[in-house]
Amino acid sequence: MKRFAVLAAIALAAGCASLQDRYPSPPARECAEWYQALDEATDAAAVRDAQYSRVAGFPYLRVDRMLASLRSRAAANEPALHAFAERLLELDLESRRHEIDNLPREQLDALPQMRRELPRASALRRTYECGRLLREIDMAKPQARAAMLSAAQVPDDYSSASRVLGLYALTRIPFARSVRQWEADTVDRFGRETGTLRVRYAPPAAPAISRLTVAGYLGRAVLDPLGQPTLSEREFERLMAAYAPSFDIALAGDYDRFGLLRWRRDSAMPEVDPAEAAVYVQPAYTRYGERVLLQLVYTIWFPERPAQGEFDLLAGKLDGIIWRVTLAPDGAPLLYDSIHPCGCYHVFFPTPRARPRPAPDALDEWAFVPQMLPPVGEDERPVVRIASATHYIEGVSLVRGSDSVARYVFRPYGELRSMQRIGEGARSAFGPDGIIAGSERAERFLFWPMGIASAGAMRQWGRHATAFVGRRHFDDADLLERRFELDLGEPGR
Repeated sequence: MKRFAVLAAIALAAGCASLQDRYPSPPARECAEWYQALDEATDAAAVRDAQYSRVAGFPYLRVDRMLASLRSRAAANEPALHAFAERLLELDLESRRHEIDNLPREQLDALPQMRRELPRASALRRTYECGRLLREIDMAKPQARAAMLSAAQVPDDYSSASRVLGLYALTRIPFARSVRQWEADTVDRFGRETGTLRVRYAPPAAPAISRLTVAGYLGRAVLDPLGQPTLSEREFERLMAAYAPSFDIALAGDYDRFGLLRWRRDSAMPEVDPAEAAVYVQPAYTRYGERVLLQLVYTIWFPERPAQGEFDLLAGKLDGIIWRVTLAPDGAPLLYDSIHPCGCYHVFFPTPRARPRPAPDALDEWAFVPQMLPPVGEDERPVVRIASATHYIEGVSLVRGSDSVARYVFRPYGELRSMQRIGEGARSAFGPDGIIAGSERAERFLFWPMGIASAGAMRQWGRHATAFVGRRHFDDADLLERRFELDLGEPGR
């Protein structure tokens, strides 16, 4: 049904007409042809950015799960609709910038209407101008507006063809049991001391920021037509520093030293350079009722998960931790959660302002909460204790002040989408499918009945399928709303 709706939206947007009829003016028609040529070059070079989903019938728009959840709000009035279209255009321009940076020079030069002296800047400028022109034309047409709202959806990262009913019925209980066993083992590990050398990495030193100031930043959301907080780059940097965790890591080998992802000469996949401990940061959003809540996301990368035996199906190149904090409108952390970049091992660490809801199904992977946290003070931050080799989280505590002389640096997560290669231009860490090629685990052969494409592989943001039973994604807009009752600190809530 969803595929039918999208196809209907495309036909509606086009009015079942030709390109010339949909965009009759020469400038608009040239812009439509520009997008067609750019898409062909992007796909031919295999540099498509997979972080956001393309909106069928609208080559200048892309959408993520958060914005897709706001479609009904966007349809409510003109300001919200235009803000929605603007956000989708911004997402496409963000992805196009990385795709254009990653295009080989010969394919870039082959694009029409290019200034040869500054090809990448020229291509990005052309994309910016054409996107705005086509959006203005389409937003003036009721049919196109309705089609855009209908098509602004994000497909999940599961394969329905793989989820054959019989196999699903046979595997659902065993896999649910294996998940429960991992949860039990995790609880057993929490707080356990080992003799392994441990190193604690603290965030960069930064001026303190009060919760009152944070609340002021977030309070601007009520002025936004979609109710979504908007931060300046400087505000984002301040918040990232204020809520950043420390990582307390057991070091038994180089595989436990996190760092920058880099392309080395002639390498088939990116590798970790531990010479500089780096944490990749980005904002994200979730919904709770009518409120849109800000989330801050921190990602670290390890060189590998080493084999623990001859037949360790979980071992492989690259590993990592994604740590996320969800903020209340008053700036207090509501809860933390974490996965590995494969989408595996999803754990929640709620504060008293996030109360877990009961699971509707005993077999469902609902919300694994191995530890509740106390209220987090203004001058406190979490310390995430990480095991050697497996990189499982073994516990979370709170700390005040400077807790380590070893510090990491912040890097924008977007850097992973276009990284320089010596003598070979730029290339994303991720393939067009959102997967880091070569990072797949042997477990993919066991997990294929669950329908998760390339299970065990390191995945790009927006592509983290997290459930082996059921369907769930780390960036689902209703993920927390369905699993927790949140105290937002507001009257009547």
